Amino acid sequence: MNIKLSDDYIRKIKSTVHPHWGELGWVTYKRTYARWIDRLNRFEEWDETVKRVVEGNINLDPRLQNGTATPDTVRVLNQEAEHLFKLIYGLASTPSGRNLWISGTDYQKRVGDALNNCWFIAIRPQAYGDSHIVPFYLKKDQPAVSMPFSFLFDELMKGGGVGFSVSRKNISQIPPADRQVDLDILISKKNGDYAAAVEAGAVDAEDWKKHHDSSAVMTYQTPDTREGWVESCALLIDAHFSSIIKNGGHLAIDVSKIREKGKRIHGFGGVAAGPVPFIEMLGAVNQVLNQACGRPLTSVDCTDICNLIGKNVVAGNVRRSAEIALGDPDDQDFITMKQDQKQLMDHRWASNNSVLVTPEFTHYSKVARAIADNGEPGVVNMDMIRNYGRLVDGRQPGIDGEAEGTNPCGEISLCNGEPCNLFEVFPEIAEHQGWAMDEVLHLAVRYAKRVTFSHYDWACSRAIIRKNRRIGISMSGIQDWVLKRFGERLVTGFRNIRDPETGETYRKPVFNREAARIFDAFYQSTVAADQAYSEELSCRPSIKHTTVKPSGTVSKLAGISEGMHFSFDKYLIQRIRFQDSDPLLPALREAGYKVEKDVYSENTMVAEFPVKAGGAEYDRFVSANDVSISEQFATQLFLQTYWADNSVSCTITFHKDEAGKIAGLLRQYRKACKSTSLLPYSGHGFAQAPKEPISKARYREIKSGITGDVKAIYQSLNSNQSEKDLELVDQSDCATGACPIK
Repeated sequence: MNIKLSDDYIRKIKSTVHPHWGELGWVTYKRTYARWIDRLNRFEEWDETVKRVVEGNINLDPRLQNGTATPDTVRVLNQEAEHLFKLIYGLASTPSGRNLWISGTDYQKRVGDALNNCWFIAIRPQAYGDSHIVPFYLKKDQPAVSMPFSFLFDELMKGGGVGFSVSRKNISQIPPADRQVDLDILISKKNGDYAAAVEAGAVDAEDWKKHHDSSAVMTYQTPDTREGWVESCALLIDAHFSSIIKNGGHLAIDVSKIREKGKRIHGFGGVAAGPVPFIEMLGAVNQVLNQACGRPLTSVDCTDICNLIGKNVVAGNVRRSAEIALGDPDDQDFITMKQDQKQLMDHRWASNNSVLVTPEFTHYSKVARAIADNGEPGVVNMDMIRNYGRLVDGRQPGIDGEAEGTNPCGEISLCNGEPCNLFEVFPEIAEHQGWAMDEVLHLAVRYAKRVTFSHYDWACSRAIIRKNRRIGISMSGIQDWVLKRFGERLVTGFRNIRDPETGETYRKPVFNREAARIFDAFYQSTVAADQAYSEELSCRPSIKHTTVKPSGTVSKLAGISEGMHFSFDKYLIQRIRFQDSDPLLPALREAGYKVEKDVYSENTMVAEFPVKAGGAEYDRFVSANDVSISEQFATQLFLQTYWADNSVSCTITFHKDEAGKIAGLLRQYRKACKSTSLLPYSGHGFAQAPKEPISKARYREIKSGITGDVKAIYQSLNSNQSEKDLELVDQSDCATGACPIK
């Protein structure tokens, strides 16, 4: 039985509820989440997107899937679908960007993984198990070095981000690479990318076969599928280990069947990158492993392999490669690996790198210097993650005891093979539209819980998802809402305290007590909603429930500040990049927006949007340019204390004169912070910066030049008739750009 929203109900909501579009909202939606409808020969409108998303989610309820739903259950779920539609349509809340893009599609039904933003995998030998990919030369219960790399490759190609651990505890389990591999990559002249492939290192397939005895060479024909690419890479990796493949010294991988560059990818969307990036990746991975022959793989070797895979995936245009590498705090080679500028520019840009620390670790000087110089590494405290939910609830030994890492943005603690599962609430908009927050959180929890009943491709994922049922209900626009609701910020002051362990004097934050009470009440409502739905479904309650994600594209829809972050400035120019054939561009020009050629990239245009911060008129408003590094640390602590039982994602920005405070603040919060990252505050210092602070007068001047309604113009031009395969340029689901949306 499938639940469907009625046309009458949708018409009713459209006539009474007005979406809370931000100044960038409708344009961001149209270029990012509106899917092509073949039968209508056009892109979706917002109500159609929300209908698709809600129906895709509500029908994941296992009682509908297994036929045990009673008429009363169907009635309740129908009502819930209607409430969800109204909530999301009004932009008082939204599921993650991945859900906005994929929920309710045929692709979601085939690939349940696609509903989750990000994943985590430990880089150590593992068995593939009963997964959709088991390389032909392996038994499913046979541990293989390739497995975590295959998991990462597969999930990146599905559009997810992946966190991975290269700690000594993990990589020490990898046997030494005991064989160099002579790799030949073959391509037929029949492939349209033959010339480019040969230039990239491939050889003519027919000529190679004339001069080689194929029985003496391990050969593999790469199918033109995601699974085929993954299996080819797995074969290459495992060939370097004689304990896994006995005769793998000479390997030939034939890529002739890979579709040519520019051909459409059905299902997920976008166009093919062709075989060239894949060929380059295989050659580079083989080089890393050949150079490691005779010794154990290092954290840098393993990170390089993951980064090379990510670099290849980026070439698929609508996909982004979001990775976080987690290493040891005393692994200097890992900490400094991005200082090699040649390697950084080639592939090491593909991951954010963080170190795994304990509350006892206090030697932050080297880490702080690296952060001040490069904005990395971030810091992840696994002891805090495993033994704490919210800090106000105290230490709960082993509450998340199997957690080993995080997603790329750091807001969700994850076990091996586990995904993050997010839903975002905008309290200021919800309250303005008359929603009770208890009902909003109730709907959010049930939406996220249903995602855990998707079909998952990997055995390790299915097992841990069933066990944890982890969800992450997040909030955005926090700073603006707090100022409006309470009249002051979350941190109301500081007082001096002496640390009994280090002897240092530090400034302990003083919190807004009424805000603490409200956030605590929100948390209790969230947990209660999960408990009730878990009983209905006869499944485990979620191991953790709440978080603060960094947001990004989704928060732009509603025009609010991102996660817990302070607005970039009161007034700014926000620049968004578009493929030069995007049908939105003529409408933007006609409406009066400035559109110009991108000075950095070919076939790309840049449009400028004047933006006013949501809380710009509130008393005590501060922007990210004004707020101190100390208050940002303290704000993260507030939310970790009273709201988030997972983690709080925060990119703390600092000015040059604050760099000397980093080590002390990391020591101060070593027993309170689960994960954090820091970046120098970057104002407008280069051409076509994504964000440029401007004056109020300049904002008004630009606004006065925008004389048309871009939505109306776009619809009148109706220029989307042949633009099915647009490439997304420079958009992400997170403020930092770490997590992908497609």
